[in-house]
Amino acid sequence: MIKEKILVIGASGQIGVELTLALRKIYGNANVVASDLREQNPLLEGTGPYVSLDVMNKEMLHVQVIRQNITQIYLLAAILSATGEKNPNLAWHLNMQGLLNVLDIAREEKLNKVYWPSSIAVFGPTSPKQNCPQQTIIEPITVYGISKYAGEFWCNYYNQRYGVDVRSLRYPGLISYKSAPGGGTTDYAIEIFHEAIENKKYECFLQEDTYLPMMYMPDAIKATIELMEAPAKNISIRTSYNISAMSFSPKEIAASIKKHIPEFSIHYKPDYRQKIANSWPQSIDDSVAANDWNWKSGYDLDKMVKDMLDNIKK
Repeated sequence: MIKEKILVIGASGQIGVELTLALRKIYGNANVVASDLREQNPLLEGTGPYVSLDVMNKEMLHVQVIRQNITQIYLLAAILSATGEKNPNLAWHLNMQGLLNVLDIAREEKLNKVYWPSSIAVFGPTSPKQNCPQQTIIEPITVYGISKYAGEFWCNYYNQRYGVDVRSLRYPGLISYKSAPGGGTTDYAIEIFHEAIENKKYECFLQEDTYLPMMYMPDAIKATIELMEAPAKNISIRTSYNISAMSFSPKEIAASIKKHIPEFSIHYKPDYRQKIANSWPQSIDDSVAANDWNWKSGYDLDKMVKDMLDNIKK
């Protein structure tokens, strides 16, 4: 087995923390270098090497890749949908240039693999709402979605033209108890748990019947690692794979929480994020991922709600 040395960029973020810890379990603490612009997340402290790194500084990034003998990069640094709408130029610049810097270095240093996440934000109002397929109409209306869709084609280009083994997943809304939400449109599904436990009530920024594709973080980490460990010959999609776990509305997650906290109440005050949510599919067809590398989710709504409440209370 080739000795892998992995760099996780954006390791202190919502996905980064749990992915770094999972990779350290597989490859050994010393072989997974965490990096971020921010302070190291407390959950990562003492678990392995950490470097302060700005993905926009290509020279510094290149130096680290050579110095640390990096063979794989997981690029998680991004500005998400809701935050991106407040500063579209910055979101475009960071999301695009960060990816191009990594792809360029991967090509020059002949890295084994690169991982870069896409998102359901690539879909737009004209995409099918139910069981949105892998290949379909894609007309995103957020700068985040536009940057992710462009990024998918850069990944495909670097794979076809330079042979860079870059892999990607279109994450749905991700739910986790270990790190704070990162400024996305699906963040309500994390906030609602904390408010339910602390205040027994929640004001939701989406309408009660807004269905969105969601995934519990353990499933997202599992999907990411399974994709990255699949043989290259099994990977037929070099833009980004649809993946799916569950779809629910604010009303449904509130009802599931009420089974555990009967006095919990929710009311609705939709804001600018409603328009973003309305533009996305309500459910995703991930049969290509299932066929190519046997993807299968492990959590449904009730199982996730119980696990979230148990862990936040701890």
